[in-house]
Amino acid sequence: MSTTAHPNILYLHTHDTGRYILPYGYAVPTPNLRKMAGAGTLFRQCFNAGPTCSPSRAALLTGQYPHQCGMIGLAHRGFALNDYSRHLAAHVARNGYESVLCGVQHEAPSKRRDELGYTKILADDSRGWREAKDEHEKGANLMDGDRANARLVCSYLRENHAQPFFLSFGMVSTHRPYPAAMPGLNPNYLQPPVPVHDNPSTRLDMAEFTTMARCVDDCVGEVLAALRETGLDRETFVFFTTDHGIAFPKMKCHLYDTGIGVALIVQYPDNPTAGRAVDALVSHVDLYPTICEYAGVPLPGWLEGVSLMPLLRGSHDSVRREIFSEVTYHAAYEPMRCVRTERHKYIRYFDDTMSLVVKPNIDDGLSKQFLMRHGLMEQDHDPSEMLFDLYHDPLERENLATHTKYAAVLGQMKERLERWMLATDDPLLKGPVPRPEGARVNNRRGAQPGDEDWEE
Repeated sequence: MSTTAHPNILYLHTHDTGRYILPYGYAVPTPNLRKMAGAGTLFRQCFNAGPTCSPSRAALLTGQYPHQCGMIGLAHRGFALNDYSRHLAAHVARNGYESVLCGVQHEAPSKRRDELGYTKILADDSRGWREAKDEHEKGANLMDGDRANARLVCSYLRENHAQPFFLSFGMVSTHRPYPAAMPGLNPNYLQPPVPVHDNPSTRLDMAEFTTMARCVDDCVGEVLAALRETGLDRETFVFFTTDHGIAFPKMKCHLYDTGIGVALIVQYPDNPTAGRAVDALVSHVDLYPTICEYAGVPLPGWLEGVSLMPLLRGSHDSVRREIFSEVTYHAAYEPMRCVRTERHKYIRYFDDTMSLVVKPNIDDGLSKQFLMRHGLMEQDHDPSEMLFDLYHDPLERENLATHTKYAAVLGQMKERLERWMLATDDPLLKGPVPRPEGARVNNRRGAQPGDEDWEE
């Protein structure tokens, strides 16, 4: 239980960061997040419920999977929640909290933001793109916006608070476009993410990502310092996470671990597992019930997740045997589902007409441009079924779905996935899922998500 009757909740989140920060062993200069992990609990095996922006965030903040809550695509492209009153901001506001937003939210288009249930908005996610002359200047503007919003969050924390607060501070970083690499950061001494070929373009891409990640760390450090300065650290449950993997090929919008694996750091007063790493499987859908339990807020009946408090108390080694993640729409239609246990991963694609890689579902950038110059437009799509033994193949390189040795495992994993899809009334079980009226979706045979090449 919390140290106060109604503790504050501080939700710190980024775009497209995966686990590429210092606490997970990567050479990305994020010392404040490393310090946060040392004072809190680091979850090594946290996964999202969908490796795309709006579906991931909607699942975390409704406690339901994307196809259940309705967010099967991107909010700014015309997709929406079925019931905005189920959003965590609305739920805690009904239970005595001031619900505050600063920066990014991706669960509603701007015109429907007020339906999310926030009682106070410090700033929106204005990105300052229109005035920028090039992509690097756009990226720099994004970071400036995050820094300005961090200052607003700190000002809010220094105010007197008549009631407990739920504060969501969303950073645009580390979303593309990236800024120019910071001075002194030499790309020659960086390693691109494992799925990506190592060459000068991809190393430069990683340098620019790293620069934006440093901005995230600065913002987190500033906010946590204000929390300590005001004494609110003794009354606040803080968690840091991101929506999905970084925006490189075979990461964001993919069901490999590089797409669904996310950072999760939890810090709260008198945490018995402070300084520990937890290897238990956990899902973003588990955060809603965790917050409700810790805060003493009623658990609504629609939640799909399980509380992580037994892990945080150190009383349990695990709370679930499997996690699920999904994509239906991102920039383009690419329906897929997966189930992952500690050892095995099963991925299934639900449209056998996808013969080529769906290029609009890969964000543009130096790494994608390198692949475009070397045949990405003609690259075959993944097989319709994939099975991986993660103990022997953690990088998910060898598809075992056709190996007779793994036939029993394949059958078990398929059964797990089908059972979940039935239990959650997944529309894919009935065939192709139509987009909502008015939603904009790229032609999946196109090249870039920014192309105005829409499906009819």
